Amino acid sequence: MSRQVFYFLCLLVFTLSSLTQKETLTPVGTWTNADKEAKFEIYECGTKLCGKIAWIKNPNQEDGKPKLDQNNPDASLKNRPIMGMEFMKNFEQNEKDKWDNGTIYDPQSGKTYSCYIRVIDKNKIEVKGYIGLSVIGRSQIWTRV
Repeated sequence: MSRQVFYFLCLLVFTLSSLTQKETLTPVGTWTNADKEAKFEIYECGTKLCGKIAWIKNPNQEDGKPKLDQNNPDASLKNRPIMGMEFMKNFEQNEKDKWDNGTIYDPQSGKTYSCYIRVIDKNKIEVKGYIGLSVIGRSQIWTRV
């Protein structure tokens, strides 16, 4: 009987330690893309996740003034600086490692796309922008800074 109790306790300790080692992976934090030309901060905004441009390698135009969102189709937003701009919105966690139903804005084209974020590991995420179905679109791997 004592041997069964011993095995049960060992199994219990092993199970609990493996559960505590499985950390919750989150995209919250600061990330950079593959070319390291920019850094992005993903943060909680209410019950969802949002993201802003935290740093860009060349934040200013040739005249020294900040780069502006000149390609935005909304004329009232064309004069906002790209640096600090919220460009990711409304991501909801729908799987353990995936946040979906969000949008991502591309200041270079002025277009907004549907987007999801999938956590690959604690230092890498996949960010995929798409139109319509998520099987068609463009993915980037971002690395935690």
